[in-house]
Amino acid sequence: MFLLFRILRVFPLPLLHNLGALLGWLAWLLSPRYRRQLQANLTQAGLSEVRNEAIVAGGQLVAELPKIWLRPQDEVMERVVKVSGQEYVEAAWEANKGILYLTPHLGCFEITAQYLASHRPITVLYRAPKQSWLRDLYAAGRGANLKLATADMAGVRTLIKALRAGEAIGMLPDQVPGNGEGVWAPFFGRPAYSMTLAARLADTGATVLLTYAERLAYGAGYHVHFMPLSAPLNGGPEDKVAQLNAEIERVIRACPGQYLWGYNRYKQPAGAPRPPVTETP
Repeated sequence: MFLLFRILRVFPLPLLHNLGALLGWLAWLLSPRYRRQLQANLTQAGLSEVRNEAIVAGGQLVAELPKIWLRPQDEVMERVVKVSGQEYVEAAWEANKGILYLTPHLGCFEITAQYLASHRPITVLYRAPKQSWLRDLYAAGRGANLKLATADMAGVRTLIKALRAGEAIGMLPDQVPGNGEGVWAPFFGRPAYSMTLAARLADTGATVLLTYAERLAYGAGYHVHFMPLSAPLNGGPEDKVAQLNAEIERVIRACPGQYLWGYNRYKQPAGAPRPPVTETP
């Protein structure tokens, strides 16, 4: 597989996105489980109308990885053709309190980390994939400014240390945490086991910015977006997690067809308490 990725890295991005569209439809047609998961999540969010776009985007996410991970950083950055909200980033650096970037499974989230690392060092929370070839690819695509923090207590300490030093960190806030690392909180109207770590890190006083890289049509590149929270986090830990989920929903609704709807967001981790029963109107 590593050899295949090395071959695909020389393909132009429009061709890779076309191949990705085909891959997405093959996954939809050949995997009943994936098909049910994607459709159920879209229905829950009331966004069934973007189903076809989501199917294509899921395949493009995989097909574009060789271009993101295995090409020189200068070339990868040329793919970022538009940036919105850069003023929020500059203001955050001026505040000198550290920056917490929250990047949902939306658009090309791999190029977001690369873009941020091309300007300043950033430490990202990293859960190593089970497949060794994927670990090798991720390591190959990591530049000098992109540092990794493992998804354990040592990694959490690394993130806190970076923030206290006024540095930037990043994570996928909609990733299902392990047992004991989350709480049940609403996500598109249904309880989802959600990480508490992002809210805890926000309590350090760091500036919280939501960010994603929108995939442009016809392989034209990427549009990176930065957005502040719509309101400061307040209340207890569970309240803050619910607020962050609402913020993630807001970002996803800005570009719903490129969210990873096939992700099993509502699963119950082994040993975690059962989700609360939601009342039907």
